[in-house]
Amino acid sequence: MKILRTRHEFEQHCEAERKSGRRIGLVPTMGALHQGHLSLVRRAIQAGDAVVASVFVNPTQFNNANDLATYPRCEADDFALLESAGVGAVFAPTVEEMYPGGQQRDHDFDLGAVAEVMEGRYRPGHFQGVAQVVSRLMRMAGPCRAYFGQKDYQQIAVLRRMKATEGLDDVEIVACPIHRGEDGLAMSSRNRLLTPGQRKTAPGIYRILRESVDYSRAHSVEETRREVVERVNRLPECRVEYFEIADADTLQGIARWTDADSVIGCITVYCGQVRLIDNIFYRPLPEL
Repeated sequence: MKILRTRHEFEQHCEAERKSGRRIGLVPTMGALHQGHLSLVRRAIQAGDAVVASVFVNPTQFNNANDLATYPRCEADDFALLESAGVGAVFAPTVEEMYPGGQQRDHDFDLGAVAEVMEGRYRPGHFQGVAQVVSRLMRMAGPCRAYFGQKDYQQIAVLRRMKATEGLDDVEIVACPIHRGEDGLAMSSRNRLLTPGQRKTAPGIYRILRESVDYSRAHSVEETRREVVERVNRLPECRVEYFEIADADTLQGIARWTDADSVIGCITVYCGQVRLIDNIFYRPLPEL
């Protein structure tokens, strides 16, 4: 596996792959990799792509300096995992290489209403930072496909909007299923920051989400929302930051189950000081 440190090396590698007739599959990551990330790699390999991954802790998407400082970094382990999964090259730049001269924002992206709710409300500027780094990676790599996990469901919606407004029409954004541990906890780089006690508690978030789907069959949207929030808040060391039930296409909140063909519930919970996100579909009713 090639380890590429400069934009020039990255662009040259991807250009050489394209000239050889291969399609590029891009897997952007911030490192601290787990099996969820590797499931994206496997999906790209199954599609026949020449897989390139990035490992870059992007400062522009953090609106909390402490969150950036404590984000786990373990580059050597990440490289070993990517190589074992079959990645051909990994782009691991410095901040200066990604943002020469400290220019961390070219312009404000037109991200629309999908970026203004949920994470957009609680993390101002977050999605502008995500769009900044992903658009740069896409322009450098020239991929046919870019792979993202559905745990970050809103991020996928925002990036699809960015793709349309930035003229990145040749890139397909592939949404891959949430990868969970045996206990149901959605895999996240932040999980390693949980204490042993918090790690035992955190799977309760998804358990409550799953049980709320059945609850929703006989209760209103607002009753379901309150039920989830109250139950999660009773978990040891857990505090719900937000739980929104929304149209899965527009991410705008709904008042009745019939207000949208596809309905998703998106939650963010602080377990101790660790911020965890998850989601579940309510309509169509999933098989649990």
